[in-house]
Amino acid sequence: MSRACDICGKGIQFGNRVSHAHNVTKRIWAPNLQNVRALVEGRPMRLRVCTNCIKSGFVVKNVRKPGAGTTKTASA
Repeated sequence: MSRACDICGKGIQFGNRVSHAHNVTKRIWAPNLQNVRALVEGRPMRLRVCTNCIKSGFVVKNVRKPGAGTTKTASA
């Protein structure tokens, strides 16, 4: 599973961790990705989306209807 947003494509960035003594080691910055059930072309799909896209409204969340998937039968 990739560490990139399915909407904007934001992924990990590379850089260096620099100590006070200027010792340099590699590090990464990862985006804040969330698993979201969203509507894509009218159908619900699971997406990995960064929180910036969720807050900006680029993702239309799929709201599950209560009781969907369960059938009620009349009992006598």
